[in-house]
Amino acid sequence: MSLKKNKSDKEELPPIKAPKISLFRHLRGYFLAGILITAPLGITFYLAWIFISWIDRSITPLLPLAYNPETYLPFGLPGLGLLIVCIFMTLIGALTAGILGRFWVRTSEKVLSRMPVIRSVYGALKQIFETVLSKQSDAFREVVLFEYPRRGSWALGFITGKTEGEIQSSTQDEIVNVFLPTTPNPTSGYLLFIPRRELVVLSMTVEEGIKMVISGGIVTPPDRRAPEERKIKVASADGDTKTILSAED
Repeated sequence: MSLKKNKSDKEELPPIKAPKISLFRHLRGYFLAGILITAPLGITFYLAWIFISWIDRSITPLLPLAYNPETYLPFGLPGLGLLIVCIFMTLIGALTAGILGRFWVRTSEKVLSRMPVIRSVYGALKQIFETVLSKQSDAFREVVLFEYPRRGSWALGFITGKTEGEIQSSTQDEIVNVFLPTTPNPTSGYLLFIPRRELVVLSMTVEEGIKMVISGGIVTPPDRRAPEERKIKVASADGDTKTILSAED
């Protein structure tokens, strides 16, 4: 008994053609790649140029014409004002390190302390700068994760120091000052006083945390923890329990 082949078996299926990428798609890809490379550089240089130009416009006109290099040059010197500010700050720091400089600082502070409004502003600003610029300061050294504004919702913050004074003595837990920045402007935010047991200290740096806040979560730093540490999970705090749970099996 002979087997008959159907016509469908004899006919070969047409080859599947690979989709052709049009010239427009190539050009669009190159254009987006160019934006991805040049946009961060361009915005960075633009902001730096605005900052330097603002300092130049504010400081350079204060120089006497005889000591201003732009008087003798047919063109302006970008960054001259910034250079003058750096030199001035260095000289002030060197002068205040001596006996006469410390005496002048103490005398100035006594005068400012007698002014009702100015003494409050000066005292607050001085304490902030001393805290931030101090090498032993813990301000903005750690990035933490905590529940905010409700249980089960997590927020990213920065430890600014250990809570002291009346706030700490009024609570039973060890309280920590945490700055909660807003997106995309991290210079504004909220000051929160949170128990240390409810904070999860992250391995990311402060710079990486700020980038994540500014980008709205688009830029996410990699997880650099060891495999054993990655097994430690966090869950919503319940009553007096800690936020960090034990490692999973």
